[in-house]
Amino acid sequence: MSLSKPRFDVVGQLTALRRYARSLTRDDTNAEDLVHETLLRAYEKRDSFLEGRALKPWLLSIMHNIFVDGRRARQAEIERIERAARLQDSVSVGTQEQLVRLEQVRRALDELPEDQRAAIHLVAIEELSFAEAAAVLDIPQGTLMSRLARARAALRALDNTTTQRPATAATRPHLKIVGGADEQSH
Repeated sequence: MSLSKPRFDVVGQLTALRRYARSLTRDDTNAEDLVHETLLRAYEKRDSFLEGRALKPWLLSIMHNIFVDGRRARQAEIERIERAARLQDSVSVGTQEQLVRLEQVRRALDELPEDQRAAIHLVAIEELSFAEAAAVLDIPQGTLMSRLARARAALRALDNTTTQRPATAATRPHLKIVGGADEQSH
């Protein structure tokens, strides 16, 4: 004796499915796509259809869930695109400003004498200790400190002329020098 599933006949439900799909989508093409997706999903899940259950409500439920999932997915995609656009706008503005500032810093470093540029590079960019940088340059640590001080002063002077701010004791330099004090000593 074999147990068989009830006949899975959806042809009789096509009119109701199309009607409901058109009601949900308000578009004939999208409604046909929704009916097609519903029939595919129902066929894939036909083993979960319980004997004695009405086919029409089951199919309409599948359709409704597909429609809601699609709407949520579209809304999530719209939100992702909007967030990405906002992020791109903020990054673009920030990146452009950062690129301009980075170019100013690069030019300022290039204008330093070679001995000062090497000292500031090793300490600020390569993050070497004063002792390590002095060893790399084969100079006494005091000489390194002197070159760093002159390089920082030169960069501050360039920064003040670039940003057209008066250089006063109360004015913090706009260009922060890594690896040393930002404030000028008096």
